[in-house]
Amino acid sequence: MRPLYKEVYSLDKRCYSLGMSEDVLMENAALNLYKEIKERGLKSVLIIAGPGNNGADGIALARMLLAEVDVYLFLPLGAKSEMAKLQLTRYKNFGGEYSEFKMDNSKIKNYECYVDAIFGSGLKRELDNKINSIIRSINKKEGFKISCDIPTGLDDNGNKKGEVFKADVTVTMGAEKLSLYNDTAKDFTGIIKVANLGVSFKNYTQKSNYFVLEKRDMLLPIRTKKTTHKGTYGHLGVLVGEKEGAGVISALAGINFGAGLVTAVTKEKIQIPYEIMHSYSIGNYSALAFGMGLGNFYDDELEDICKLKIPKVVDADMFYKKEILHCLKKNSVLTPHPKEFASLLKICEICEYSVKEIQENRFELALKFSQKYPDVVLLLKGSNTIISYKNQLYINSFGTQALSKGGSGDVLAGMIGALLAQGYHPLKATITASLAHSIAGDIKPNYNLTPLKLIDNLKVLD
Repeated sequence: MRPLYKEVYSLDKRCYSLGMSEDVLMENAALNLYKEIKERGLKSVLIIAGPGNNGADGIALARMLLAEVDVYLFLPLGAKSEMAKLQLTRYKNFGGEYSEFKMDNSKIKNYECYVDAIFGSGLKRELDNKINSIIRSINKKEGFKISCDIPTGLDDNGNKKGEVFKADVTVTMGAEKLSLYNDTAKDFTGIIKVANLGVSFKNYTQKSNYFVLEKRDMLLPIRTKKTTHKGTYGHLGVLVGEKEGAGVISALAGINFGAGLVTAVTKEKIQIPYEIMHSYSIGNYSALAFGMGLGNFYDDELEDICKLKIPKVVDADMFYKKEILHCLKKNSVLTPHPKEFASLLKICEICEYSVKEIQENRFELALKFSQKYPDVVLLLKGSNTIISYKNQLYINSFGTQALSKGGSGDVLAGMIGALLAQGYHPLKATITASLAHSIAGDIKPNYNLTPLKLIDNLKVLD
């Protein structure tokens, strides 16, 4: 996993105190942008630079490209920061051409590359009509698009503040920002790359409570011990409720993700796949998964079920029931989508937010929940899944549109439950299952995924 940062200005300041000037860091930032362009062999480049230091990075890039490619610089808001003025002076000294405030019509043409260096991280205000119009026009162009630090139009939470530059690559300066991994940002960042600012990553960064997950964080339940039996790998119980398909899908996911035994608990006789055991009552399980399609089947028993002292994965309908408060203890994993999370936060008396407000404050609210219930693992579903535990956030950015299909969440609940039954720590179970779920769901065509296909794809993970 890699660390993320809410802001990096404090990291830059630390470099200044160690003798690395702002100018040196900026030259290295521009050099990383230069390499992106040169490595792709792009021959014509339009750079749109803002008035501050993000714009200064773009102006420095324009100077580096002079005499090597057809480069043109556009300063729609002028150059206002001291570094922007300094970089513009250098650019002019080398004979660079530019337009300030209004683009020269003769220069409006199709370029092979468009570089967005208007506003970097830290944007808080809404974009004005002028910048919105520029971004809208550039987004319609076919050339390769690069954003400097963060696509203009995204604020420091990754939310839209107007039109957003749609990048093919975002070169973020120094370290990855948390805002780049908000759900909204995912449609605009393209590939995210970190620019080295002339100092090693370990020396530049400091401790963080935010992380983006990598494939190597997926610890699959590969069986290496030869002398074992079915009980070695745990017994997962799955409550099957009113919408029986949801529970059955979870049970199938559990048996396909390493659990030695899986029992479906039902109120009445239903058709269950042969590999799944059946019971009308809750037995002695290693872990329990419930909430998927639950409805009101178990209302009279819910409090006792929630108080069971075994690892639990809690999903779906449970987030609308007050009994969930009994699950907010050690060894519980909660897996709400945003609407369910809004209900959970209300029941927990943390806040009352709409789904829109949840989506705009995903990181903050996941942390708030973790601060109140530090022993509970929360998995907040989304384009970029957030996992919180003990005041730390872990982000799974591998999710795809293919998973936007009924039953995908039921598969995930069964996978987490299977790992809990096998003795995984709740955090490791959640991280591994979340990554495996996302990677198994990355198929083509991306509209063709079904829960059963998703489960079948688990067999090819490595």
